[in-house]
Amino acid sequence: MSRTHQQGGEPSQRMLRVGELIRYTLSDLLTRGAINDPVLDGHLITVPDVRMSPDLKLATIYVMPLGGKDVKDVIAALERHKKFIRGETAQRINLKFAPDLRFKPDRSFDYGSKIDALLDKPEVKRDLLSDMDKAR
Repeated sequence: MSRTHQQGGEPSQRMLRVGELIRYTLSDLLTRGAINDPVLDGHLITVPDVRMSPDLKLATIYVMPLGGKDVKDVIAALERHKKFIRGETAQRINLKFAPDLRFKPDRSFDYGSKIDALLDKPEVKRDLLSDMDKAR
């Protein structure tokens, strides 16, 4: 493993591939209703990203319920079923070790909203228009 991966650089292809396999597996479990929990049954949950540690022993799974409501309840429900999810992941993905799972709320939607709000400000629109006029 290169030093950049150990120091928090770009993830390796293997880290990305395993993260995507875990994301797909969890999405499939949630879609099929394989996890029996009233909190999870009442929400549509997106899994936009899974980040793996360099040794592939820890998976940080970012989740967000549709509409962003009850995030803490959904994460608590996923934590309660962590052992089941980990077992299903181990069966579906051929790894030496089943990674430990950590669930966190996805903040990318908040970040996107913040950027949209900044771009809608009148002074930003004015600057963008003046830049476009100079380019012509």
